[in-house]
Amino acid sequence: MKVLVPVKRVIDYNVKVRVKADGSGVDLENVKMSINPFDEIAVERAIRLKEAGQVDEIVAVSIGATQSQETLRTALAMGADRAILVVAADDVHTDIEPLTVAKILAKIVEDEQPRIVLCGKQAIDNDMNATGQMLSAILGWSQGTFASGLELEGDAALVTREVDGGLQTVKVNLPSVITVDLRLNEPRYPSLPNIMKAKRKPLDRKTAADYGVDVSPRLEIVKTTDPESRKAGEIVGSVDELVEKLKEAGVV
Repeated sequence: MKVLVPVKRVIDYNVKVRVKADGSGVDLENVKMSINPFDEIAVERAIRLKEAGQVDEIVAVSIGATQSQETLRTALAMGADRAILVVAADDVHTDIEPLTVAKILAKIVEDEQPRIVLCGKQAIDNDMNATGQMLSAILGWSQGTFASGLELEGDAALVTREVDGGLQTVKVNLPSVITVDLRLNEPRYPSLPNIMKAKRKPLDRKTAADYGVDVSPRLEIVKTTDPESRKAGEIVGSVDELVEKLKEAGVV
């Protein structure tokens, strides 16, 4: 069985994001970039399925600027077998929209014929949470979203999801698009030998034009702003004063 794992290059989650002075976007100059955490979890699950003998090949895919090959090398160092880089932007500030990504992935799926597309539920830079669902619709495949548990059972997958009432397990027939949540696993750190081996693993370079997909944006970012700073708290001297403050704030 072949598994396709899309991965995205994003600002490292430990970095404090800075908004450009003109509000046109986020400043990426001299900022540490890394693999999207949700995608990293998807790579880890694919590797564990391969270690269990349920998967034969793992193909990592990234769509974006040339620098995304660094992200693919991380996936290869973790244990992916080969990678495909689709260069769809000249500038690292250009974010490829979910529908465009889904269309390109659909073309790659036609070429690679995987049984599962395993991806993160969302990217931490735009939080759109849309690519997996769009890809499922384009392919006409079943989908399992927000997976906190994933097991293969014959020609189907058991996907455990967190819902308001607890946990829900759904059975989806393969082929399927499955998006994963944070609680699925703890990704491994690539060892130095595996990092060296990753440099020799196949990495194919393609363009969006190779797949006949138009990457022109359909959305326009009007303005980017920092979140409002949190107001300082107040120390009250009595319960009565606390109640008055809560009434003023409209809480009670």
